[in-house]
Amino acid sequence: MEERKDNLIRRYLVFLTGLAIAALGVAFSTKAGLGTTPVASVPYSVSLLLTCLSFGTWLNVLSIMQITAQVIILRGKCSKLEIGIQTVLAFAYGYLTDMWVYVIRNLSVDTYLDQVLYMLISCVVLGFGIWLQFRGGVAMLPGEALNRAIATVTGKKYANIKIAADVIMIAAAAVICLAGLGRLEGVREGSIFAAVAVGCIIKVFERIYQRIRAHVVK
Repeated sequence: MEERKDNLIRRYLVFLTGLAIAALGVAFSTKAGLGTTPVASVPYSVSLLLTCLSFGTWLNVLSIMQITAQVIILRGKCSKLEIGIQTVLAFAYGYLTDMWVYVIRNLSVDTYLDQVLYMLISCVVLGFGIWLQFRGGVAMLPGEALNRAIATVTGKKYANIKIAADVIMIAAAAVICLAGLGRLEGVREGSIFAAVAVGCIIKVFERIYQRIRAHVVK
């Protein structure tokens, strides 16, 4: 019993570490200025227009909407405990993102090459953070949990729902930026690149982990 408790604590620590690292990755994507990840694109775009709230706070607003949608879609089948955990983690993620945006605020971005460099850093850091969350395996953030809920109710594959959700977020962010700013800002070439690259980077980290684990076992 004690061993199981210790293992659960370790898994939560791994997950929370991944959450903090992923938030840093998102912060780097805003510094790059080539568009954020699909999940963060809408709240970031809105934060450029409605500056009364920070980027992280708009992330929290989106999370509340996603949690509410889960409750409506699943009706009485959703776990109150899971919803509670999602809410806490979502707000932590939003505030961590704001913290990292503040920490790296003085990093200079003078050329397009600088932007590309920060975009690449963002993808690697974000991929590592998401991989750690995957290895922790104790919870899901509201966006991914909503995709899972839709997949459960519709009977569609989770991967297909995830792709559709990312496309909708990018399209919505583009409309918001074009209508409000007259230009693409929250979603650009970096958003498309991240949508493809982050998943590949996660796979690379998993392969490295499995090889190290296999070597240690031997």
